[in-house]
Amino acid sequence: MTLQYLIDENVNPVYPNQIRLREPGIAIKVLGESGTPPKSTLDPEILCWCEDNNFILVTNNRTSMPGHLASIQT
Repeated sequence: MTLQYLIDENVNPVYPNQIRLREPGIAIKVLGESGTPPKSTLDPEILCWCEDNNFILVTNNRTSMPGHLASIQT
């Protein structure tokens, strides 16, 4: 299985842009692009989308994301 990355909207856009330029083989999408959740989607919904679609979330959200992750761990 190929790793796929979803870049959260709070990550500086320079990162996905540079990754795409330097490593075009990496599967990378940005929140709000076609086929991804829209911008301003709630964190728990983004996490569920990533799980359902086999994406790894890349985020800078250190405020609320740790709590969301803790609440879904089993």
